[in-house]
Amino acid sequence: MAEGACQAMGQVFHIRCFTCAVCNKQLSGKPFFTMSNLIYCEEDFLFSEVHPSPEVCNTCGCTVTDLVLQACGRSYHPSCFRCVVCSKELQGQAFAADSSSRVYCISDYHRVQAPRCAACHLAIVPTEGSTESIRVASSNKYFHVECFGGEVNLI
Repeated sequence: MAEGACQAMGQVFHIRCFTCAVCNKQLSGKPFFTMSNLIYCEEDFLFSEVHPSPEVCNTCGCTVTDLVLQACGRSYHPSCFRCVVCSKELQGQAFAADSSSRVYCISDYHRVQAPRCAACHLAIVPTEGSTESIRVASSNKYFHVECFGGEVNLI
């Protein structure tokens, strides 16, 4: 008894052997997909755990079909990766994240997340051109160096 054959992916298969790796449905003449050298019917590829789930943008909630930017364990369209305060695009820029994984440009992060001076109540932020802030801590309070009125004991 002669057996039929089909050609796919540059190879020749017995028709009975050209089947879905999940449900074993014969695929000769039907749409199919391959991943990791396995062959899948359309239904198993699209609706089972075989097909990787699409990335969803954390900002807009839409599926990311092109370039995926990943930060803080979340996915973004590059154009949606923006500071939560000023909306500046942050792709390729330095950024900071708070404990809730909200992203900020560096200047807004320091302005919003910085400790407040107990004397003047302004944020203690890095000086122009610096990335670190200098502050005095005393009695569980923070102060700008110039606002601190107490004695500093360095011993």
